[in-house]
Amino acid sequence: MSRSASDRAPLALLKSLVPALALAASLAPAAASAQDAYPQRPITLVVPHPPGGSVDGVARIYAEQLAKELGQSVVVENRAGASGMIGAAYVARATPDGYTLYLNASIHAINPLLYKKTIKFDAVKDFTPISELAQGALIFSINPKVPANNVQELVKTLKADPQKYSFATTGFGSAGHLAAASFLHENGLSQIPIVLYRGGGPALSDLVGGQVHALFDPMLSSLPMVRADKLRAVAVTGAERSPLLADVPSMREQGQKNFEFYSWYGVWGPAKLPAPVVKKLEAASAKIMATPKVVEQLGGLGFEPAVKNSADFSRFIDAEMKRYQTIIEQSKIEINE
Repeated sequence: MSRSASDRAPLALLKSLVPALALAASLAPAAASAQDAYPQRPITLVVPHPPGGSVDGVARIYAEQLAKELGQSVVVENRAGASGMIGAAYVARATPDGYTLYLNASIHAINPLLYKKTIKFDAVKDFTPISELAQGALIFSINPKVPANNVQELVKTLKADPQKYSFATTGFGSAGHLAAASFLHENGLSQIPIVLYRGGGPALSDLVGGQVHALFDPMLSSLPMVRADKLRAVAVTGAERSPLLADVPSMREQGQKNFEFYSWYGVWGPAKLPAPVVKKLEAASAKIMATPKVVEQLGGLGFEPAVKNSADFSRFIDAEMKRYQTIIEQSKIEINE
């Protein structure tokens, strides 16, 4: 029996698709193989802050070990500006192939809550969280001329003459900024101003000079000043005391219930980073952060490993953003809408 033209059409269409299907099938293993072989060339690790700060310090420790682990050079590229948003925007536009990565601190999760009008990327949708790497408690330090030796005495001093005092922050929206705002709000001292500085150097200089009187800051930058007796540490913001300042109690020990604040650090890639690349970087990150040398290096900077895989890191970021939003609303921090 002969087939009609309408019967032959589907068969002809199927025959025409066979070469295309065969080509796709041959390319799929090649693509998977390329991802499995990652990396095959140098990797750029973008740090959206200037050299010398806490983010840069963590990045250089991580980059050195990542290069050894993956067998390719890892180049740290500082793209500073706009509270880290210039570097972040660059990575958000990068090809998602694993050759452009991004290391930043908790400010990555804070910026979208404060810069709603000017931010040029989506801090969640435009990135692939790879791993949290480390965290560090902040030092709560004051100018030595402030008449207080602990948090309880400081609160009394501030309440007695609030117009006499001010806090500093090394960057708008930084962990230290939110910690200061939260502390002042929880202690009924919201009328005390928080003075914005562009970086830790100017803030610490004015704190030592007495132009401002208190600061929440990562240990990397403040600890040398405390050890030199140029500043007085009244607390650390971690759940426990820091080995670097064993005689300085935590905020919780001094009656500041539920006050726990860390600057945390993680690594991201652009959105839609292939799963095999993410898995490889996850595994490398976990191994690196467990290395005794890295633990020692981080400890010397006031940090400790805090590794989370991609899924857990994503959930952690979501929870932190909700927490920061509450602090911003309660403290009435100005938002760029």
